Amino acid sequence: MLAVELHAHTHASEDCLVRPRDLARVGRARGLGRIAVTDHNTVRGALEARDLDPELIILGEEIMTTQGELLAYFVQAEVPPGLSPAETIARLRAQGAVISVSHPFDRLRKGAWREADLAAILPHVDAIEVFNARCVYPDDNARAVAFAREHATLGTVGSDAHSLRELGRAQLEVECADTPSDLLAGLRQGRAVTRLSSPAIHLTSRWAKTWKRLTGRR
Repeated sequence: MLAVELHAHTHASEDCLVRPRDLARVGRARGLGRIAVTDHNTVRGALEARDLDPELIILGEEIMTTQGELLAYFVQAEVPPGLSPAETIARLRAQGAVISVSHPFDRLRKGAWREADLAAILPHVDAIEVFNARCVYPDDNARAVAFAREHATLGTVGSDAHSLRELGRAQLEVECADTPSDLLAGLRQGRAVTRLSSPAIHLTSRWAKTWKRLTGRR
């Protein structure tokens, strides 16, 4: 079985300082077979990581739409933030990407979704994230699980790792994840392994934002 991390960030996200080479090194050491790098509104970090270890890295992006965030896997080109969900999904479909919905009901995230808006796009996405290790309130993950079951929708799990210590806390064990169709099959048949991160882990994101602001580093 192949352990897949579906939601990891690098220094290309404003609230993360993880270098692509460290992400690949630690991911390999922890037995991860594939890592989807889903930086916020950019594929720059994912491209750097893929150049270092193309057999490990899945090129992805976490995209802020006008109604909430989407996760995309196996993207071919960056999709800008601020578009409508319909336009964002259309651009991802044109690339053959697999589309999920980030932490849909996390009450502390600006990228969370209203239930009516989520229901409206559900026929046009492949899955929703039913477990996010960074959710402070477990009920928010439970609500996503219940929603996915009610609507017979596939579920993704993610560590949402913004630091190396978080990498691999949520994994999907699948037979293969080399192509979009492999990943979709894994979402149907794979086994999720999940552990919540400590709420204190959010301090790492605050520190990363502060450090980048003070140093002017992007």
